[in-house]
Amino acid sequence: GSGSSSSSAEPPLFPDIVELNVGGQVYVTRRCTVVSVPDSLLWRMFTQQQPQELARDSKGRFFLDRDGFLFRYILDYLRDLQLVLPDYFPERSRLQREAEYFELPELVRRLGAPQQPGPGPPPSRRGVHKEGSLGDELLPLGYAEPEQQEGASAGAPSPTLELASRSPSGGAAGPLLTPSQSLDGSRRSGYITIGYRGSYTIGRDAQADAKFRRVARITVCGKTSLAKEVFGDTLNESRDPDRPPERYTSRYYLKFNFLEQAFDKLSESGFHMVACSSTGTCAFASSTDQSEDKIWTSYTEYVFCRE
Repeated sequence: GSGSSSSSAEPPLFPDIVELNVGGQVYVTRRCTVVSVPDSLLWRMFTQQQPQELARDSKGRFFLDRDGFLFRYILDYLRDLQLVLPDYFPERSRLQREAEYFELPELVRRLGAPQQPGPGPPPSRRGVHKEGSLGDELLPLGYAEPEQQEGASAGAPSPTLELASRSPSGGAAGPLLTPSQSLDGSRRSGYITIGYRGSYTIGRDAQADAKFRRVARITVCGKTSLAKEVFGDTLNESRDPDRPPERYTSRYYLKFNFLEQAFDKLSESGFHMVACSSTGTCAFASSTDQSEDKIWTSYTEYVFCRE
């Protein structure tokens, strides 16, 4: 009798490393991570059920029909029970719905709490350029928020108003300037986005070394004048010749294939990285030893800003 009771109490035979397919996005993690919150949906799946009772995809991964992109934040929370989201996160309510589905009440509570503003420009000054580049709104330097205008007479003059009122002759104010311009025309603010497509293969054995492939091309998006200022003769303009300096382009690319070199040039020109995003796909291919290798292909973009 004691032997039968002890055998019924044995945990399900799940592997220590589990592969999850969440809405088409593949995640690899430890079983102890997905069961870190008792009584949650994942805890019940991987402690109270047998592996053969759970849905699988064609590759044998455990399948969950949920938002694969938002699941990364669910998994991050399960790792250390901390909630860390990017500034100005636009999908907070959708993530809260995912937390409710996975039965994580503490995460639901944190997502429902008022969001604390993070560092950076106030939301009222953020927008999208007409050309489609994310950044600050192109407001003239003479512009001031209403509360700044009302208090201007009581305190020190606003730097933007003072700058807009200057003229070479010291008289009446000259034309207002946008943030992409400077008084002497020597330095311009703005955004530059560089992107690249890369791929590598890795065997079924997780310990095998990845075989990286060379980055084929680094693309440059942004205002033509800024791109030429930063990259000079290393900028290949063959796909978009005769582009006016004040127009935007997404067809330039660099004549070299080293991301670090592009980062150095942007840093030397006063730019700093403000955002990064990446998308990827995974496929399987049979190698010479009849084993399946994973081929990962990704496209990554880095956004740089100079104020």
